[in-house]
Formats: sequence, structure tokens, C-alpha cells
Amino acid sequence: MNPTSALTRPAAVAGMFYPASPEALRASVRAFLDEAGPDEAPAPKVLVVPHAGYVYSGSTAARGYATLRRVAGQVRRVVLIGPAHRVAVRGVAIPSVDHFETPLGPLALDRAALDALAAAPNVVCSDRAHAAEHALEVQLPFLQEVLGDFTLVPLVVGDATPEQVADVLERVWGGPETLVVVSSDLSHYLPYDTARRFDAMTLAQVLELGPELDHEQACGATPINALMRLARRRHLRPRLLAACSSGDTAGDRDRVVGYASLAFTAGERDPAVEAVEEGASDSDERSVDRGRVLLAHARHAIESLFRTPGAALPDAPFLDDPGATFVTLRLDGELRGCIGTLEAEHPLRHDVVRNARNAALRDPRFEPLSEEELAGLSIEVSLLSTPEALSFTDEEDLMRQVEPHRHGLVLEYGRHRSTFLPQVWEQLPDARDFLRHLKAKAGLPPDFWSEGIRVSCYAVEKWGER
Repeated sequence: MNPTSALTRPAAVAGMFYPASPEALRASVRAFLDEAGPDEAPAPKVLVVPHAGYVYSGSTAARGYATLRRVAGQVRRVVLIGPAHRVAVRGVAIPSVDHFETPLGPLALDRAALDALAAAPNVVCSDRAHAAEHALEVQLPFLQEVLGDFTLVPLVVGDATPEQVADVLERVWGGPETLVVVSSDLSHYLPYDTARRFDAMTLAQVLELGPELDHEQACGATPINALMRLARRRHLRPRLLAACSSGDTAGDRDRVVGYASLAFTAGERDPAVEAVEEGASDSDERSVDRGRVLLAHARHAIESLFRTPGAALPDAPFLDDPGATFVTLRLDGELRGCIGTLEAEHPLRHDVVRNARNAALRDPRFEPLSEEELAGLSIEVSLLSTPEALSFTDEEDLMRQVEPHRHGLVLEYGRHRSTFLPQVWEQLPDARDFLRHLKAKAGLPPDFWSEGIRVSCYAVEKWGER
């Protein structure tokens, strides 16, 4: 059947992002899929794939689509979602047409699903948003070649929150008959080595299902963030299939774009998770378990900056609780970085990952950690209690209230702020000396005093690698 043009979105980037000739396009897609080879892992519910020109990202996208070969007869509908590049969109845009066309032929849209979505919050109908959008179109020939006959639910994401997008996806999630495909590239126009490290951090965040990405990390950050929320709710496990940049395929290495393919599948419970959740009746043993899990997440966060992330990490319910951590790095026993958070504003699983990476790369006292230093690196994680404000009349009164080796302190005066963990008492055991150095760290003279100074104290639980 040839649908009438008034009800069809014609191909917009054929001949630019991929071949316009049906024969050449089919041959190109098949060659990429053949090169990708078979994939014996369980078929995914969700794929994340790149959307650049095939010469740049086709081989990486094919690694994702190769996972669908064994379920081609099962998948009858594809929910395809990606970011708006051409037209400003408020919310999530759906089209009014009945078909999308590529050189390989027309694809029928699931009009019933789209009409139902039209009444949902944060959904708008905009054919203009879809007309020239390449992020969705470049996925269609791969889907046509691998799946054959299916219906399509195309979604373009504009100004929307991850939770709003997750709500839209929930409405069309379906069962085994529905595949979700998220279209996104990674970093844009960084030097090759910088992009490699930056994208490794991004992929580690996705594989750990958080923290959320920003749009410098991925143009499809919003739909990916929505996916990570749904993956946590629905117990999906991500798996990295392939990653590269345009500098590895058909571009120069001065300004590259990053690409990756990931598969999200229903996962079994990890025995390590069950061990942590069961715990022991003794609180000390539960503390050891918490430390083991936090150290594993911190170590993985740093190593994944340089190496392809590996298997899933141990999980535990406490990681979803808000928490404030400091991550301290030592190289051959010497301090190599220390960054942390004073307020419990984020889930622990995100807080410890962010601080571990910042300690490795962004401590202003040190150069960024290198891969060669990993072998001698040891990690310590401190979990902070909520800081409590101290009430004092003068500096002497303050020092009488401070408990050495137990209290960490936060000192604030105007825009000046600093903190020392309780571990610092090992180097500065005298309370007066401790406070002088704390003021100096805040950028104040060591002998400075004012009635405007505020000091809070906190305690920590800490765990270190052997």
C-alpha cells in the first residue's frame, strides 16, 4: 500500500545521513549488522542507540540492533523516542500522520496509541517537530531490516522533565510485544582523548542508573534520564554493547562526537544484593556491609572513567536514602584527592559516585587522576551525620565544645566556608591548631574572629579499602 502524501511524513535526511537508494541503504544496513555479529544475551526491552550519519555511528547502532534478531517475530510495536534538534517543543511531541516513510518503504504508526497519548499531560501534537528530525528517522531502516512488520510510536522530546517523559513512556510501555528505542549521541565536539574520558563517565552513570545526565553529556539526556528512572522502577539492568566516537570511524580527532549502544533487560537479583539486604542482626556487621557497598560504588565510579564498565554492582535499599559523603583518595599512602557533600540532598548511590569522580578529576589541589595511578590507589568513604549548629559566646567557648577525633567541623563566615572531617584530627590534634587551619582553608586569616562566624559539627562513619 502507498499511503497518500498528506498522511505520510516523508524521509527528510535520506541521501545525507544514510543512502537514498533502497538497494544501497539495504546493503549498508545489512553490512553493519553482519559486522556486529550475533548476540546471545537475553533480548532487551529497551535499546539506547546513536543517531549520527551511518558512516560515523552506523557500526555502533548495529551492535544494538543485532540484539533483536532472535525476537524479530515477537516485537510488534516500537516506541521510538529522541531529542528535538530542529524545532522548539514544549513537552513530548507526537505526529498526526499515519505513516513515516524511508527508502525501504512506509511504516505504519500506532494511531490508537498516539491518539490516547494526545490526551495525556505534557504531550503535544506537532508534525513540524517531526518533519526534519533526524534522531528518529535514522533508526527506522535498521528497525525495518531487523524486525520487518511492526507499528511505530514516534516521540520527540523538548522542554520536559525526566519524570514527565517517564510518565509518557509508562503509558505505551506495553509487554514483550513492545520495544522501546532511545535515540541519543553522547558528547559533542571535544578533543578525542577528552571525549573518551567524558563519555566513559557518562556511560558509567547510565550503567549505574544515575546520577542524571546533563545535555553536555548527551543530547538525549532527558529521555535517558527518564529511562533510568523507569529501569529502577521496573528492575531493568543496563549492558554496554559498544562505544566509540567519530574519531574512531570517519572523522578527525580534534572535535569528535561520542556514540554508544546499550541494552536494558529484565535482570535477576544479584546474590550480593540479597546478602546485603538480609544483613546480620548485629549493627556492626550491617555497617561493614554498608561500607563494602559504598566502597564498591566509589571504586567502580573511578575505574569506569578509564575502562569499559563491567558487571552490575552490589545494590541495597539504603543506597536510595538521602546521604552526604566524602570520598578520600590516597596514592601509595599519600593524599591524592578529597571531595564531598555536607548536605544529604541526593540518594547515596548518586552522591558517592559524584564525589568519587570529583575527587579523582576535580580536586583543585591535584592534577586529574591518570589510568596508570589506579593500581596504587586506595579509597576511603565517609558517611556524614546531619551537621548541628553550635552555640558559643567566643572562640574559647567554641573550643571547649569541640570534641577532638569525634567532631568534623563546618565553619562559615559570609561567603567563606570550609570543613574538616574528623580524620583531620590525626594531623591536627590540638583544637586551637585545628580551628586555625580550618579558618585558613576558608580563606580567612588564622587569627581571625568575628561574632558572625558560624560553626556546625557532625560525626562520620568511615570505611577504607585494605
